Amino acid sequence: MSWKTEHRSFYYALAPEPDDPVLDPATTALLVIDVQNTYLERPDRASLATEAERAHYDGWTPFHERTHGTAIPNIAELLALFRAKGIERLFARIACRTLDGRDRSLSQKKPGFNNLLLPKDEHASQMVAALAPEGDEITVIKTTDSALTGTNLRLILSNLGIRTVICVGIFTDQCVSSTVRSLADESFDVVVLEDCCAAATDELHRQELAIINMIYCNVMRLADLKALMKLELEPAQ
Repeated sequence: MSWKTEHRSFYYALAPEPDDPVLDPATTALLVIDVQNTYLERPDRASLATEAERAHYDGWTPFHERTHGTAIPNIAELLALFRAKGIERLFARIACRTLDGRDRSLSQKKPGFNNLLLPKDEHASQMVAALAPEGDEITVIKTTDSALTGTNLRLILSNLGIRTVICVGIFTDQCVSSTVRSLADESFDVVVLEDCCAAATDELHRQELAIINMIYCNVMRLADLKALMKLELEPAQ
């Protein structure tokens, strides 16, 4: 099954195969979303006091295995390819500009998973070391799920002449999806690389890909994008 027929929802069961997206390096950018220390650093399981805490820890293990084993290495490869070819790379991360988080959006103040206090200069809010921005690569700081809604990213993309955005990162069903929808609503062409993303569970990951595919973006794999853009690293001299 190819990317043109995979991840289809009921809405698009009978739709024709989509055309290949326009992936001109001059008008295409990579956007890495929220692959931050706070989501990927874990305590020692033995330090957890209760069975409920250990069960919850175990429930998150597939996410960590997918993110560390698949998503981060693939994003790192993609960054290396785009850097070598001079194609724009941007980053978005959740962070607040105040130490007490009073500038956060309401969704980030509600109790539960999203209630994280991430001052912008602290270690927890930074991108993981393997995906750290380099040189003059642009990072936007957001207090919203969408990287477009709460930042000047739309203006930045417009100033850069970008028409197509490659979205990767975490979480597929939250900030990635929200960003994809916002970009699509602003008439950007969007590609999501499914093996460069992760959600809390594989089921949520797959469900969200089916929901956003074809209407808001084209969902494909890193290998598909590389083939379409004819991307490969030049051999070392």
